[in-house]
Amino acid sequence: MNLAGVSLLLLEDETLLRKRLAAHLDRLGVEVTAVGTVAEARRALKELSFEFALFDVNLPDGRSLTLLQEKVVPAHTVPVVMTAEGGVAGAVEAMRLGAADYLVKPFDTDELAPRLARARRDRQAKRGDQFRREQEAATEERFFFGDALAGVQAQLEKILSADTRLASTGAALPPVLIEGETGTGKTSLARWLHRRGPRSDGPWIEVNCSALPETLAESELFGHERGAFTDAKEARIGLLEAAEGGTLFLDELPSLALGTQAKLLKVIEDRTVRRVGGNRMVPIDVRLITATNLDLKVRVSEGRFREDLLHRLDLFRVRIPPLRERGEDVIALAQQLADQVAKRYGLSPCVIPPAGSRRLLMHRWPGNVRELAHEIERSLVFEDDKLAFSGLARGSQPVAQTGEDWLNPLFRFKGEGFSLEEAIDRLVRRAVEQSDGNVSAAARLLGMPRDYVRYRLKAENKGTDAPI
Repeated sequence: MNLAGVSLLLLEDETLLRKRLAAHLDRLGVEVTAVGTVAEARRALKELSFEFALFDVNLPDGRSLTLLQEKVVPAHTVPVVMTAEGGVAGAVEAMRLGAADYLVKPFDTDELAPRLARARRDRQAKRGDQFRREQEAATEERFFFGDALAGVQAQLEKILSADTRLASTGAALPPVLIEGETGTGKTSLARWLHRRGPRSDGPWIEVNCSALPETLAESELFGHERGAFTDAKEARIGLLEAAEGGTLFLDELPSLALGTQAKLLKVIEDRTVRRVGGNRMVPIDVRLITATNLDLKVRVSEGRFREDLLHRLDLFRVRIPPLRERGEDVIALAQQLADQVAKRYGLSPCVIPPAGSRRLLMHRWPGNVRELAHEIERSLVFEDDKLAFSGLARGSQPVAQTGEDWLNPLFRFKGEGFSLEEAIDRLVRRAVEQSDGNVSAAARLLGMPRDYVRYRLKAENKGTDAPI
């Protein structure tokens, strides 16, 4: 690493060591400001800008960690601490407060440059990760709740509020169980919860349990020691350890074998994990979010899921309703997805026409949001009449029934204000349209006198109310 021109604040009370370090850094081209007390360091940080700060932990007028605790060190300055042998606990505390690295005295001055370089690379990588998370969070902010998911959103806000209170005390965050059919957006909702929670800076690891072979599931989740099995040529931490300080999302949870479920229960209860083939219990602090498209109580009754594990997971439960139960929200959701797809393909924004909206409302959406997203992408790419969703009319099973019961089984009244008069007029118009304008044929379809049909049509054209 070329340190020429780099500015560094050196805080060290031992005069000889301070001079030796300053001289070494000066030879590397570093612009060094050397001070011997916390008070002098505080003034220097206020008046000057530094790329690095090299602090001794214990000073005559206090501990340099107060500078980190009080956030006196700017975000653009990379702090590295020095400590004498036996003071590693203080160095670890400094790392927790934001120090990028620590050196145990005495150390070789030649070790200083590469350690500073590594600290800066780590800080740059962390900033890059932070930017990526912010970008992902901005995308997740567009998660569509709508009227149908207002209750779900209220639940999540309460969970986030509880998480914030627990995080302030250092307590573990309880697990969250998300239920919903395939394609309803369980993974997206789990990401949304992580990004908005107190652990958003921590790792986010998602696992599809159905994709884990039963023989490898325990090794993947809990890790293994060297020699634990034939191919275990070296020790490896599991995903539970890798998610330390963050969130582990287990999708399709019922796919785990009963034995793996038992070990997962032990991890949740004890907040420790034991690697396969190991004896040591490793403490972990992980937020667990699980998801299922199956009824876990039914799985319990079938002996395919542990009841005690269900009780542990079923504290904060969130159910995502299928798309067919969300009513007209499907139109607003489709428009949001269409805007995102159009932007990705470099297309102009396209508004869903009335015909497309009608077809969206009539479709049952067995694949839920995932199917909707694919239909939108297919329509934007292949259809000239963009977002008319003509494919839905040709090849899908609509919600509307074709038997004697004409009412859409998913219809729900929206509070107050329903107009029965308008509903009758719509039925009359539909019958007339189906009869190609033949009023007598429409009357036969409706099972009412021809004169009444004519009366309704005339009253509608005049904008007057017609008696029933």
